[in-house]
Amino acid sequence: MLKIYGNPGSTCTRKVLMTLAETNTPSEMTVIDLAKGEHKGEAHMARQPFGRVPVLEDDGFQVFESRAICRYLNERNDGKLVPSDAKARAKMEQWISIETSEFSPPAMKFVYEYLLKRPQGQDALDAAGKALTAACAIMDAQLAKTPYFVGDEFTLADICFMPYFEYGMMTPAKDIIEKFPHVMAWWKRVSERPTWQKATGKN
Repeated sequence: MLKIYGNPGSTCTRKVLMTLAETNTPSEMTVIDLAKGEHKGEAHMARQPFGRVPVLEDDGFQVFESRAICRYLNERNDGKLVPSDAKARAKMEQWISIETSEFSPPAMKFVYEYLLKRPQGQDALDAAGKALTAACAIMDAQLAKTPYFVGDEFTLADICFMPYFEYGMMTPAKDIIEKFPHVMAWWKRVSERPTWQKATGKN
């Protein structure tokens, strides 16, 4: 059985848990206690030299970095989260890159400040607010045309946005995000998926 070394509250672990749920893949988790610094302990550093979570182990094979794990899980299980069409697949990768570079960094500034209590400074929060507004405007324009980032099908691109979106909505970033109706409609659509409820422990 697959083993995940992670923490169910971490954004990166949640991406993997969502992919496991969507591909109906059995797994077991060894919880790494971030508050106790277990991710920096010798045992975990041997698995993940940067001291982060999650790590996937599959019959002796190990891989870290959540987006790489998600792609591996989809391919391993003949999942439907990556389009077979080359053009659609390129669009998926485009949106994953947008998530990585344009959405998650400013969203996480708010998460660090308001949820994790790591002061970011007002200048950094102001800049994050502007960046988040710009990202959401571009996301909203796409989601006005299609229900998901890559057309009519739910893909890894959607999964990659979801954990950052959830936590961002628990902070004043919500006031920015809620200005974009198509983004909010997308969030309602994806967050109601039974797999997300399972991945986040809501059922």
